Amino acid sequence: MTAPGGNATEPAPPATHGLGYDRVEPDWAPLTADEAADVLGGPVRLHWHSPRPLSAAAVVEHDGRRVFLKRHHTGVRTLEGLEEEHAFLRHLRSRGAPVVDVLAASARGEWTYEVHSLGHGTDLYQDALSWTPFTSVHHAREAGSALARLHRAAVGHRAPARRVQPLVSSFRVFGGPDPQGALAAYAAERPALADALRSDPVDADLARWHLPLHAELAPLLPELEPLWTHNDWHASNLLWDTTGGGDTVSTVLDFNLSDRTTAVHDLAVALERNVFGWLDLPRGHRHVSVQHAHLTALLEGYAAVRPLSEAEAEALPALLPLVNAEYALSEMHYFHEVTRSAANTALARAYFTDHTRWFTTEPGRLALRQVRDTARRLTASAPLSGRKSGGGPGGERAGSRA
Repeated sequence: MTAPGGNATEPAPPATHGLGYDRVEPDWAPLTADEAADVLGGPVRLHWHSPRPLSAAAVVEHDGRRVFLKRHHTGVRTLEGLEEEHAFLRHLRSRGAPVVDVLAASARGEWTYEVHSLGHGTDLYQDALSWTPFTSVHHAREAGSALARLHRAAVGHRAPARRVQPLVSSFRVFGGPDPQGALAAYAAERPALADALRSDPVDADLARWHLPLHAELAPLLPELEPLWTHNDWHASNLLWDTTGGGDTVSTVLDFNLSDRTTAVHDLAVALERNVFGWLDLPRGHRHVSVQHAHLTALLEGYAAVRPLSEAEAEALPALLPLVNAEYALSEMHYFHEVTRSAANTALARAYFTDHTRWFTTEPGRLALRQVRDTARRLTASAPLSGRKSGGGPGGERAGSRA
């Protein structure tokens, strides 16, 4: 689709990230200076284009200040859809969470725009692909602690789950007692997804790979309090304070996938996004690397701030193999309806099954044992020795109701 206000004299931005290691031509035309000037209301200078593939975004200087400008197609985000995310961001800021400030949102024809402050810190993972690891155990631990602090700040945001739209990481299919019925309802609300699933059904895979895990999870679901969560906790969505002799998370970015799930769901997403080398899965299950030290560090960092309840500790190893499946359905919806890419729709369909199935292999079972053993050690009922001062649930139930 053509971007509004193009200017042929502007330098071309780099190619975007694809769904593998290779850079690709963007689905969305890059932001232009003319377009940004129209949205921001005055002369601008473009400083950097985001390589992320699902929208067009850039750092823009306007009126002596640099801001982050992002454009979405209305088939992905309406103003109402953006407001769901922005309300969550405002709540988090009111609770002292290190998130960006929402400066504006607007609509022009088939596009919506959002303007954010840049946030504080250094983007150490600016070019990191999804499903690639932290560069150190220290970063994994700090990211876990930051996620726990975000969850504590999220308590009290009582908005309902998000309306139907592509590219939201929800917990509707596996968050209740009947995944088969929930999947049918999920697809019925998304006619384009239903059409894609008629060509490539998931029912047999759901029964074989997902339902046995859900059977372990189902008895624990009543103990998992709903909470608005980030749902894309990857190193590339964090800024870092590199002063003072040790990197710490200084800003959390990109709440486009946020929704009402549970704290342990978001923790499972963080593991799924950062610990496992899914980009190598097409080469065979033994080629998927597992950052075992990062896995332990992320969980320990999290529990030092917000110890896991016993139900969360038991739910985590059952949730981890399931947590990407529902987002894969949302990606199928997006690729089939919005960008109309048959290849990417098929790849998202493969993710629905293949990530879950990998956890039944020998390295997958080993990783789940590590998750289970570590999570049990870090429950709220475990001894507090070795935890950082100031940890603990602060009198709140783990994952207090949003």
